[in-house]
Amino acid sequence: MSEQVENPGRRRWLLLLPLALFLALSGVFLVQLLSGRDSSVIPSALIGREAPVTSLPALDGINLPGFDPAQFAGKVTLVNVWASWCAPCRQEHPLLMQLAADGRFDIAGLNYKDQPENARRFLNELGNPYTLIGTDDSGRAAIEWGVYGVPETFLVGKDGRIAYKHVGPFSPEVVTRELMPQIEKALAAGASS
Repeated sequence: MSEQVENPGRRRWLLLLPLALFLALSGVFLVQLLSGRDSSVIPSALIGREAPVTSLPALDGINLPGFDPAQFAGKVTLVNVWASWCAPCRQEHPLLMQLAADGRFDIAGLNYKDQPENARRFLNELGNPYTLIGTDDSGRAAIEWGVYGVPETFLVGKDGRIAYKHVGPFSPEVVTRELMPQIEKALAAGASS
């Protein structure tokens, strides 16, 4: 009878392998956690690139043009992706109404996978900050814009390039600290050229 002698060093190493993998993964997560990076910030590959050319039909029953990036030419435009069924969209809407009163830039609405009657009811109840609204029934335009979910907002400069992206609803702090400085920068860039 031949007995196979097992190497005790190899056996111990195999027993420690799961622990070593767990410690390595824990180290990666700890470095990410302590890095100070805001995990809610999702980078956009579109920053600095031209806005996608996505023409969408107008929202029925609202006397505004549809969504056409050619209308952004020479203007600073906020593109807000929203839906009536989106609770955070309702939360940020008063801030969009305040921003619309500024008048130095336009706000374009991209209505995402919504029923026209629900979208109209939403705007009639809360007000309409948009200068144009396109309906994205299939969600295809949102994919072209790199949308992760609603609401999302893009700032398009006078040059037609995306200068800023915000994922999620705006808060007063984000509008003051992030959005308005980006808008001011976009307005100034357009004035100097």
